[in-house]
Amino acid sequence: MQNLIPIRNVGDRLVDPFQREYYYLRLSITDVCNFRCTYCLPDGYKPNPERDKFLNVDEIRRVAQAFANMGAEKVRITGGEPTLRKDFIEIVENITALEPIKNVALTTNGYRMAKDVEAWRKAGVSSINVSVDSLDPRQFHTITGENKFFEVMQGIDRAFEVGYEKIKVNSVLMRELNYREFDQFLAWIKDRPIQMRFIELMQTGEMDSFFHKQHISGQILADKLLRDGWQLQQKGRSDGPAKVFKHPDYVGEIGLIMPYEKNFCASCNRLRMSAKGKLHLCLFGEEGIDLRHLLQSDEQQPLLEAAIFSALQGKREHHFLHQGDSGVRSNLATIGG
Repeated sequence: MQNLIPIRNVGDRLVDPFQREYYYLRLSITDVCNFRCTYCLPDGYKPNPERDKFLNVDEIRRVAQAFANMGAEKVRITGGEPTLRKDFIEIVENITALEPIKNVALTTNGYRMAKDVEAWRKAGVSSINVSVDSLDPRQFHTITGENKFFEVMQGIDRAFEVGYEKIKVNSVLMRELNYREFDQFLAWIKDRPIQMRFIELMQTGEMDSFFHKQHISGQILADKLLRDGWQLQQKGRSDGPAKVFKHPDYVGEIGLIMPYEKNFCASCNRLRMSAKGKLHLCLFGEEGIDLRHLLQSDEQQPLLEAAIFSALQGKREHHFLHQGDSGVRSNLATIGG
């Protein structure tokens, strides 16, 4: 059968039809998570023995190598909870060795940070995002389903001890669960080098009623910050989607991720690979393009790169969340957020 993958010229970078260039890969290595967050997996992770296994170390290395060859500078390892994999350190070391990757980031729920963060740093994890949806231990337990607040806080402290100069902390903004804690979060980062990031709750197929009850616009926080003397910062090209605000009286920063904002997609610079080997052009809207058959040997690298380049030419200009269309995404754990 004729090969339908278009020929890609050596040196072609990841540019879509709207002239957006992609430097940033979000690479999920597992769907498994040990937390039961209300906005993601409220009933916990449910394994399906009939599903394909997660990508192995060699397959993950080939994915990262392909993106590195096409100009990616940043890889964020996600899940589920990526540190649940026993070969997590080996995965990090394989990605860190690739050029021109400059930043191997990790998104984690933080439950193992206090114990393992030094090993993560030695392996090459250059930056960490940890989820903290409430500074009230009881509310943290309510939201995550786990009574691990103090362990996560110890992990953040330990990360600074082993040499991380800044930690990013993610909090999903929810009207009735943590919105009223905004001033507490501000006080927490007053003298700490933490970028506190508030992420607008996003609608997924399994969580429609929860979304309508809890969603609140991040623009409310943006307006408050500007009134109080915070200043919006310019983005770096491989930065994520957060709008970052700084204040001269604060060591920490505030980041706002507002996917319902007009023109949110205009600065998109990231693509996603699922833990089962599917390329996702957007967090929402499509089933993904299965590339696992091109991850079985190093000799397939040119075909893999050509397939990624070809798929990117079908990327939409924007998502349709603002129209209530969350696509096929049942929950965010299936793609790494």
